[in-house]
Amino acid sequence: MATSGFEGFEKRLELHFFGDDPAMMGNNLGLRLLDFESLEQVLSAVQCTVVSAVANHYFDAYVLSESSLFVYPTKIIIKTCGTTQLLKSIRPLIRHACNLGLSLCSCRYTRGTFIFPKAQPSPHTSFKEEVLYLEDTVPDNLCYRKASVMPSKIANHSWHVFTACDESHIIPDDRDIYTVEVCMTDLDRASARKFFLPPGGGNKSGDVAGKEMTKITGIGEINPRAMICDFAFDPCGYSMNGIHNDRYSTIHVTPEDGFSYASFECVGSIFDDDDIEHLVGTLRRAVQVFRPSSLSVSTTCASHEVWPRVARALDPLGLKCRSCAADEFPSAGSIVFQTFTARRK
Repeated sequence: MATSGFEGFEKRLELHFFGDDPAMMGNNLGLRLLDFESLEQVLSAVQCTVVSAVANHYFDAYVLSESSLFVYPTKIIIKTCGTTQLLKSIRPLIRHACNLGLSLCSCRYTRGTFIFPKAQPSPHTSFKEEVLYLEDTVPDNLCYRKASVMPSKIANHSWHVFTACDESHIIPDDRDIYTVEVCMTDLDRASARKFFLPPGGGNKSGDVAGKEMTKITGIGEINPRAMICDFAFDPCGYSMNGIHNDRYSTIHVTPEDGFSYASFECVGSIFDDDDIEHLVGTLRRAVQVFRPSSLSVSTTCASHEVWPRVARALDPLGLKCRSCAADEFPSAGSIVFQTFTARRK
């Protein structure tokens, strides 16, 4: 294991807002009315920038220099890797939302275990510091709060969760929605090499090189229904957002040997038979692209219909479930954290 390198494990923040005045929602655009300059100010506090973007009728999706940003009318999701200071986005986002007549009603922060924890800046030097910062930052009306570290039987794989919400959002409004977050480590070397720019290929734009990586790696086949916005970094690394109706998926790759990492995240609805049917195949295809030695999967959902399908998706790939932890969180519902390792031949 390398003693230092780029931190692949992302920090993820999901903020939900509500507004009482329909006129302030601007044709139901809500947070999508935030101008690009305001978003840039928020991202500047986090220490990252926008490198590519795509949108549809439902939401805006941005590929960042360090991961992704999704903006819905009443929801924002920011996912950043490296040494970004993600939690510093909360105060400016609350302020910008207030100008649109929107108030924060729930907050969820999640992350895995950093490969290089000593490289993290404040307020991310430890989970304790992150929780103290969150407690101090979220408004007092978000009084239902919980912080937890979900353990596993794999070294350096645990799941850190903080949620907070007001009284009316203890049970989430979108309780049919599930979120699946996959963190993969020790990627197959041949698979990881595909995420390096070829010698002399550095003069291609990140967009052009990204599209080539999407094609040669098979990422474009993970969810053929999705419109993909992709970007390749120089000399290595890759990010993509996929959008399909009001659903997103996202992939981020740090391919360097010794600390290789890839993440895959997707959302769906338990009431949509199409989503449930596709989940097993989608998850299997995503993991197959990277062929990791170990991975963790966090499933967030108000029901228990989704997480049992994870093992069903991964077992044919020779990945054995090593541990499973579950807990309940205000405004998030149930979070199930599973870890898997490749079976020894």
